[in-house]
Amino acid sequence: MSFSGIYHLYFSRHKAYVRKLRNILGFVPGNIKLYQMAFRHKSVATPIKHGVKNSNERLEFLGDAVLGSVIAELLFKMYPYKDEGFLTELRSKIVSRVNLNQLSRKLGLNEFIEYDARMISYPNKQSSLLGDAFEALIGAVYIDRGYQFTREFLLTRIIKPHVDIHMLEITETNFKSRLIEWCQQLSKDIQFVQVDNPPGESAKMFTVEAVVDGEVCGVGRDFNKKSAEKLAAEKACEHLKIFDVEEYSR
Repeated sequence: MSFSGIYHLYFSRHKAYVRKLRNILGFVPGNIKLYQMAFRHKSVATPIKHGVKNSNERLEFLGDAVLGSVIAELLFKMYPYKDEGFLTELRSKIVSRVNLNQLSRKLGLNEFIEYDARMISYPNKQSSLLGDAFEALIGAVYIDRGYQFTREFLLTRIIKPHVDIHMLEITETNFKSRLIEWCQQLSKDIQFVQVDNPPGESAKMFTVEAVVDGEVCGVGRDFNKKSAEKLAAEKACEHLKIFDVEEYSR
């Protein structure tokens, strides 16, 4: 262990925090402030420069990209004879907000998240809190330790022990039905509209927009039209904060 690691673990004023975090991560964080930011929701963040707050939103953006890359590589190697549509849908199941919320809770990240307590009264506002923090944590690990370390951390510490990929493969996560039911309950208009692909792109690729009351809430792209609709519905559910009722009560 490095000198800084020993210091953070035994002498720093944050040593209790670091020890709790080490129990989850399996390593001693280097930049403690980075990890604290990963768990800070925008509701309690303060402005730092040019209107940007010291919240976890930027780390979440980065972590989402790193997580997607690692999962894509893993599935590419696991399923050498599956097409792009299959790989895209399975990746979407793994990184869906509902799945990341559950994973975050299983890891105990809820004990670290800082947010305005008034959000408890509004479940729709906190429905993505856990998943967002998980992605921000991945972003923090990436900045702290680099891509290769983050990749190994995800594969060995997170995915292997906590994510049953084969179970997710056979699980039908019907975001389209969930979105339609939600719109019917609130008397909202829902349409799945196929739109033209960008210039130069294969005509075999379908691009579908999930349009709720005239607003594009999600876009899905796939070589299969039904799969593109499912992806668009999932994005719309995430955008509109539509999750299972059980998610609110856990």
